[in-house]
Amino acid sequence: MKRLYLPLILFLFLVMEGVALDLLPGSLLTGDLLIVPHWVLIFLVFITIFYDKETTYFSIIYALTFGLLIDVVYTGILGVYMFSYAFAIYIIHLLNKMLHGNIHVSILLGAVAVILSDISIHVIYLVAGVNDMMWKDYFMTRLLPTLISNLVFLVVLYPIVVKRLTTWGQEQLSRSNTL
Repeated sequence: MKRLYLPLILFLFLVMEGVALDLLPGSLLTGDLLIVPHWVLIFLVFITIFYDKETTYFSIIYALTFGLLIDVVYTGILGVYMFSYAFAIYIIHLLNKMLHGNIHVSILLGAVAVILSDISIHVIYLVAGVNDMMWKDYFMTRLLPTLISNLVFLVVLYPIVVKRLTTWGQEQLSRSNTL
């Protein structure tokens, strides 16, 4: 049963991303700012830091799967989020081998993941001709507000999920060692 917890939580965040902007005050949404919730990506960062070990790649498999689901549900081009989430989580997985898991590292790696994925999404959309936003406008009106809002979500979620993910990761490791 515990094997279903991570996909179910990721699916819940996938659904909640669609209504996330409706939960924000209207004054934030009336300006030029574009806020993109990457809640699935933030939870994937937590899975990478606290659940995965150096030799397991559950987070990358989940990034591919849920990135494709985001593409199917919310975008018109398949593979954009799948590639960008898997790429960002792979880089986070490599960086995590050099760092210890705590709140500061989580914020740093969360920021790196959001920046990598959002810039790669923007580049793919530029190449595909879907988006024509200038880089200066992109950084000020989309990347910065997206980064700040997702880091606030990370800090709020951190005390709720860290202990559970660490426990589940240790149970997963002990199960694989006994087989």
